[in-house]
Amino acid sequence: MNRFSLNQATTKYWPIPELVAGCVDAGVTQVGLWREETRDYGVEKTAALVREAGLAVTSLCRGGFFQTPDWYDENRRAIDEAAILGAPVLVLVSGGLPPGSRDLDAARAHVTESIGALVPYALAAGVRLAIEPLHPMFCSDRCVVASLGQALDLAAPHPVEAVGVVVDTYHVWWDDQVWAQIERAGRERRIACFQVADWVTPLPEGVLLGRGLPGEGCVELRRFREAVDATGFTGPIEVEVFHADVWARPGREVLDATLAGYWTHVL
Repeated sequence: MNRFSLNQATTKYWPIPELVAGCVDAGVTQVGLWREETRDYGVEKTAALVREAGLAVTSLCRGGFFQTPDWYDENRRAIDEAAILGAPVLVLVSGGLPPGSRDLDAARAHVTESIGALVPYALAAGVRLAIEPLHPMFCSDRCVVASLGQALDLAAPHPVEAVGVVVDTYHVWWDDQVWAQIERAGRERRIACFQVADWVTPLPEGVLLGRGLPGEGCVELRRFREAVDATGFTGPIEVEVFHADVWARPGREVLDATLAGYWTHVL
């Protein structure tokens, strides 16, 4: 339980005060937060509420989307928000192709340059940038970084304390190179965030909301946890699920189901 973190996305429509109270009541001590919800409630207000409840913030989602014109200022704001919330990690979803472009190499080169531009600001703020590779089906519109190996290559030129990677089971479970890349991430001390979700089929229309609670799909979640543990990573294990059916359920019910899946299929 000391490693479990409830990512706010799993209980998307649970108001922040109820989420905090529910976590405290269930003995959960850590949460991963999202910018949209914290900004709607108030970043400083959220920070105070979480701090007073004794909860630790494990990550803030998300920065990135470097194909947008205002990416630099927006990512600096995201870093500032992470620092206010006490989140040690800002998850970066790098963004897809610019409108009208088919040049994947150029898009990836721009991600490389963008991360480099943000490193000094992140270091000064004490926030670690965590590059998240997404499943290749999201490459065109959401994330041109499509494997853990690519994410590690992007992180490699930068200080370990400034840039790491996210291991998200939903996005990397398919990759036959993932076990070797997890070992590499451990050697290079690059694992900044470990997120758990299952893969359920058939995928819903739009595919984004195809995540399941632990044990509902086909991913070897315990094998991932053991592989990440074997690197020496002892940080939080966030459960992060996007699914309309999950979001339609009461927040406390989802939290209880998440904990049950975590205990049975992750630990």
